[in-house]
Order: sequence, then C-alpha cells, then structure tokens
Amino acid sequence: MTVELRPWTTDDAPALVTAVAGSPELAVQLGGAGPATVGQARDIILAQLPFNDSRRNWAITVHNTVVGNVGLSAIERRHGTAWAYYWLAGPARGHGYAARALATMAGWAFDDGLFRLELGHRTNNPASCRVAARAGFLAEGIERGKLLYGSERYDVETHARLRTDPEPDIKPISMAS
Repeated sequence: MTVELRPWTTDDAPALVTAVAGSPELAVQLGGAGPATVGQARDIILAQLPFNDSRRNWAITVHNTVVGNVGLSAIERRHGTAWAYYWLAGPARGHGYAARALATMAGWAFDDGLFRLELGHRTNNPASCRVAARAGFLAEGIERGKLLYGSERYDVETHARLRTDPEPDIKPISMAS
C-alpha cells in the first residue's frame, strides 16, 4: 500500500469535499462549515492548508488519494517551536496513518531545526490521544474550557514532543519533495 505525505494542491479539492461529506465532524477542524463544492474546497486549501514559512500542511495520501492532513502552524524559529495537528477522513481511520504521519512530520520538523512541537486534543476524543501518544507526544496537562464549538466548551489535553525525546517505534511515511 502506497502511503505518502505531500503538500496540498488545488487538484485535491474533490477529495477534500468527499472527506468532509463522509466525516461531518471535520468541518469543525476546517473552521466551521465544511466545503460543499469543489470551489469552496479550493478556497480552504489555499487559505487553511498552505505550505509556507509559517504553516506547513501535508496531505496524507493512500494510493494517491487524499485521506487526511498533518500540519504545523505557529512555526516560531527563535524558540524552535510549532503547533502540530492532524485529521483523517472516516474510512482511513484505524490503520495507523495519523500516528505515522504525525511521527514522520515531527522528524522532518526536528531536522528542519525545530525543538518543541505541541498539540492539543479534546478530552472527549480518546482516539486522538492515542495518535499523539503513539507518535511520541507526551501528555502535559489539561486546559479547561479552551475550545468553543457551537455553544459548547471543551477541555483540551496538551501534548508535546521534544527533539531530545526518544523516537517512537513507528514506521515513517515517505514524504514527497
């Protein structure tokens, strides 16, 4: 099975529409309303999934079909820190792709000079916690009422991985240039 990480392109818009249609909770991760059209998906790719100096997003692909995203934002070079995040479309869950992608991206980030990567997940999302732990991110604490989705507030568990932490025993995913 060919699994790869590569930057998003606007040609991935149909796959993004399909991913959100099959997993409506992904709309929350994309800022609220998910894309209903290819045009809206292209706009999201350009605005929210860039690959530039301050944000790096990689499409997680299986047999050249986009099934998710792993990314870094708030890249801060002075202190060598960044915020990590990930998501998978429903049918791609349970195969280890998210943990492998997160660990691979962390290795890339450390090779690129970063020292500390942080992430957070809602405490009511144990699957996301398992992804973070499997990728070598250690739990650091709970931030109460941090996220607001609709009218409900959610507590968030924060995790971090340092360049000096042991590498997880996980098979990396190849990264396209």
